[in-house]
Amino acid sequence: MSAKDLSYSAMPASPLPGSAMPGKLVSVGQAATEIEDEETLAYKASRRRALWRQRVMPGIGIAVLLFGWWAIVTGFHVKPFIAPSPLLVLQTLYEKRSILLSNLIPTAIEAAGGFFLGNFVAIVLATIFVHNKALNDIFFPVALMFNAIPVVAKAPVLVLLMGNGVEPKIAIAALVCFFPSLVNMVRGLNSPNPQALELMRVLSASKTEVFFKLRLYSSLPYLFSALRISASMAVIGAVVGEWIGATVGIGALIIQATFNFDSALLYSAIVMSASLSASFFLIVALVERAVVKWQPEQTL
Repeated sequence: MSAKDLSYSAMPASPLPGSAMPGKLVSVGQAATEIEDEETLAYKASRRRALWRQRVMPGIGIAVLLFGWWAIVTGFHVKPFIAPSPLLVLQTLYEKRSILLSNLIPTAIEAAGGFFLGNFVAIVLATIFVHNKALNDIFFPVALMFNAIPVVAKAPVLVLLMGNGVEPKIAIAALVCFFPSLVNMVRGLNSPNPQALELMRVLSASKTEVFFKLRLYSSLPYLFSALRISASMAVIGAVVGEWIGATVGIGALIIQATFNFDSALLYSAIVMSASLSASFFLIVALVERAVVKWQPEQTL
């Protein structure tokens, strides 16, 4: 072999495209670590973007709304008895917090009672409708027609039937929550894959086993979607019931503040009712996140 051949053989082979240069060899473990680090950074970046969308962006929207409210009231010199400024409402929330909280508690009890009662009845009826098509065909249109009656028209009838206590308020809140949960629960119980239902039949599963092991799990996302709506609607139903006849509660406080031209107290009561609705909605969303773990993570 000539000296020229020896010189060529001694030279290191040129690196392939994408391979490490001589002196910069990377082990397999180090490469895997770098890939994991990149995936971790990408995951953290996506979490930051999600946090920005879920927390910061709504905060910006609320701040813009409050600033626009303040600018309109101040710029057009609106009288306080017509529309108070956000600062006056905030001051009223602090100064009359005892009155607001004492009226918030009955409304919260009525809304919570109506929420549980209406959704419980809706789940029971949906289960019956799914297992008995004849009853579904007979009574589901009746429920639809009953839901078409405005709540302000049903409220006086319930007050006449049940009196002026807490019962009609709970009943009104329950009626408001009932129909969305009924519709979504029926749809959810009928949502299992037909192949999965056929497999349960092949395995000689009873109707009870099919219900608890397949239909119920399939219906949970539909049910929680309805519960999110019901959580807010229950407060509306309780407030409407208090408008018809009550001496305590946020609805009664709104009526009193309106008759007294106390707009600051009126707006403060509205803020308290909205906060109560948001609290119920948040509780349902947190329960959904803990129960329905197989669904993609959703914003609150």
